[in-house]
Amino acid sequence: MDRAAAKAILKQRIDQAMGRNRADLVIKNVRLLNVATGSIDETDIAICGDTIVGTYDRYDGVQEIDGKGRFAVPGFIDTHVHCESTLVAPSEFDRCVLPRGTTTAICDPHEICNVMGEAGLQYFLDSALTTALDLRVQLSSCVPATHLETAGARLKADDLARHRHHPKVIGLAEFMNFPGVLWKDEETLDKLAEFYGAHIDGHSPLVTGKELNAYLSCGIRNCHECTSQAEAREKIAKGMQVLIRDGSVSKDVDALSGLIDPVTSPFLAFCTDDRNPLDIAEEGHLDHLIRRAIAHGADIAAVYRTATWSAARGFGLKDRGLVAPGYLADIVLLDDLAQCTVSQVIRAGKPVSAETFAGRTSPPPVGLNSIKRARIVAEDLAIPAGGPGTPVIGVLPNKIITEALQATVPYRHGRRHADPDNDILKIVVVERHGFTRNIGKGFVKGFGIRSGALASSVGHDSHNICAVGSSDADMVVAINRLIEIGGGFVAVKDGAVVGELALPVAGLMSLKPFEAVEHELEALRASVKALGCPLAEPFLQLAFLPLPVIPHLKITDMGLVDVDKFELVAA
Repeated sequence: MDRAAAKAILKQRIDQAMGRNRADLVIKNVRLLNVATGSIDETDIAICGDTIVGTYDRYDGVQEIDGKGRFAVPGFIDTHVHCESTLVAPSEFDRCVLPRGTTTAICDPHEICNVMGEAGLQYFLDSALTTALDLRVQLSSCVPATHLETAGARLKADDLARHRHHPKVIGLAEFMNFPGVLWKDEETLDKLAEFYGAHIDGHSPLVTGKELNAYLSCGIRNCHECTSQAEAREKIAKGMQVLIRDGSVSKDVDALSGLIDPVTSPFLAFCTDDRNPLDIAEEGHLDHLIRRAIAHGADIAAVYRTATWSAARGFGLKDRGLVAPGYLADIVLLDDLAQCTVSQVIRAGKPVSAETFAGRTSPPPVGLNSIKRARIVAEDLAIPAGGPGTPVIGVLPNKIITEALQATVPYRHGRRHADPDNDILKIVVVERHGFTRNIGKGFVKGFGIRSGALASSVGHDSHNICAVGSSDADMVVAINRLIEIGGGFVAVKDGAVVGELALPVAGLMSLKPFEAVEHELEALRASVKALGCPLAEPFLQLAFLPLPVIPHLKITDMGLVDVDKFELVAA
């Protein structure tokens, strides 16, 4: 914007703030929760264009909204989200979370980048220019996450540097490869050096002491992987901002709400990370996290500060996070503060309605026909006899951390088999990007399936095909059906498909509206429950088992991974 245009805007703001001219929009008769002071005050809110120009006074507007005594708070900011985990395109993500008060979302598109590389990143950058909410894009730092898996692409420092000045980019996304940092891996240091002094998101589960000091010394400033208050307090004490997460699998608000108080709230924020459309529809988005934290007794003003001002400051978004003159007019009107019941949302000075999302032009989808794998046969899944003990991945409900267990599994004809009577299933990861024919094989405990199989093309972060089952026969049917539909989720029992959700966009996202995906996912969840699975989110729980940067025992297409030692181990 040139100087003359900027001066004209400033003159408009001054005249409307002074009351010389009517404001473009006035929200009258609200109770403002001031997240700077913690006070609740009756006021009007005057808006000029996309900017707040008046509070703590009375104004007249060209357009007026009667707040009717409702509470006004700043728009909520999701500080770390993988939009692909909502299973819908960015335009549909926008449509399902903005009406719930999330006016800014900071995404890391590393799911699609692991499949499509720069084409996937460009798809999100282009999409971010069309969404009604402010969708910011962090540049995916770990594609692939490690050398212990086969991804569909590789993004190096030079690839990321080309996009760093895009208007929607803040900085570098979660640096998951903390072992690479500590071991001074050259490619890892290339990326950290390229973005030195810029914003770099962290990812450091259970990293403490001198290892945490070394990690932080590279300019990394936040972490969304804290699962205990002790871990979070050490990180806060060492200057990290802790992003309190509550997704569909990783649910940390209950454990960490005790951290939220007027002193610590500037060093906190909220994020959803991975939250599916069924949970958003049934529970909510950031509004759900706010409700949960308040229900656990956290100070109300501190909770809303965490969701707004603190989040904005942590990511350098200095134009938002307060309902105050000069700030972006992202405002949420609430019927009830404690319940965070959203009545109306104002985004950049415009009331949000169905018309907000009408007539938008979204970029065409990428990554169709991304499953480059021939059909498999049962022989491909065989696990030969081994030593006296067999490593078993122990699934922890609502956690992406796993246990490293040992068990004795049945041997028949020189091969090891699943033991569903003792809740031990076979698990495989099938490379699907067309570079190898790898199949990682092992065993897992915690799915509770007595008869049947599940398969998913969502498998963090390289998104190979991951399947679990009580028999090789059912696993083969599930995997081959997944290949046939171009990716998604499949459930099988006795050789027949009993439920599926197609995700043709890179094997990660649907082309359908949010509501349709929600209904299909609900039916699929019921099908899996009928197999005996007790997990609330079986497919998301499955999707994190191939992620070799989360302790303790995981599996990729290359085999079982001891995450603590960062090495492959024999099945």
